[in-house]
Amino acid sequence: MNGIRLLFGRPIIRDKSEFVSALRKLQSQTGCTIQAIDANNIVSERHLTFAAEKALRAFSEGRNIAKDLGVEILRYASGERQIERALSIGLSDSTKRVAILIIPGQSGLMPENSELSSIIETDSKGCSFKAEAVRNIFNISEEELRAAGETRIPDLVLERVALADTYR
Repeated sequence: MNGIRLLFGRPIIRDKSEFVSALRKLQSQTGCTIQAIDANNIVSERHLTFAAEKALRAFSEGRNIAKDLGVEILRYASGERQIERALSIGLSDSTKRVAILIIPGQSGLMPENSELSSIIETDSKGCSFKAEAVRNIFNISEEELRAAGETRIPDLVLERVALADTYR
């Protein structure tokens, strides 16, 4: 997807509510959408970009459930229809590493690197999910795991993202 930016790293602001406030401030200054997710719950960059594509399409077709694009992205990334359940992949007080997804708004503005560096200390680890946590969050059963194998967990998660619309 063109224009989308993904960052992975450690939040510089340790307090979750202050961290979210800093992201929201940056979002309002630039007009872009910024969504932060616990990086341990993201299986691949494709996981996030696919969720963002689905959320943008839902908004453009008037099928969105959430009123906020960032929340709709979170809903798709979690593979859930229910917003409350979708929040389980977001940030928690125990989040040590975050994935930040940034989508430019109509103005095309994106936060500057200097603005982002005061919020997140990026690293080069990319996606490094925790299999057990992902299995629990995405309700991947033992049967699925035996049939597909643990190496296919990212595919099983993408399947849930793809099917999020079918659970109406």
